[in-house]
Amino acid sequence: MKKHSGMRPQDVVVLLKMVTIGREPWRIVDMASTLHLSQSEVSEALNRNRIAGLVDEEKRHLHRASLLEFLLYGLKYVFPALPGPVVRGMPTAYSAPPLASHVVSGSETLVWPYDEGRVRGQSIQPLYRAVPQAAREDRELYELLAMTDALRVGRSRERLSAASELKRRFARS
Repeated sequence: MKKHSGMRPQDVVVLLKMVTIGREPWRIVDMASTLHLSQSEVSEALNRNRIAGLVDEEKRHLHRASLLEFLLYGLKYVFPALPGPVVRGMPTAYSAPPLASHVVSGSETLVWPYDEGRVRGQSIQPLYRAVPQAAREDRELYELLAMTDALRVGRSRERLSAASELKRRFARS
């Protein structure tokens, strides 16, 4: 049995992708391709998530309640995000859907640095380098990642909005 050496940021992205997949069958090769990760990175992420109790023993089904608990109460401590310099990128956190329509943040816009992005704002480092690409190709994943960033960087009001929306989405899928 492999030893659990702590979570890595891409482990969270793999879990969020599993949320978007739902109960549909999937293959590691397909997940790796859509997340712009290697197959071995996905496999190792699934193993770490199994050891952490976030997926079942076969590494095929998500423990949604455990993931939601981790996102709401642990994520900001394990993978904190601090706004950085103003760059061109892709909106995230409360600057991206679905929170952008619910949260008024003044003129502050948060973005993932991304060369193909069209918005300027304070940079937030994504959970891993290819997040903007994966998010651009999967709107549901994009929204989950943006809400996750709101939990990582947001103030109380933004965190509450993200938590409420995540709970709603986890309950319906």
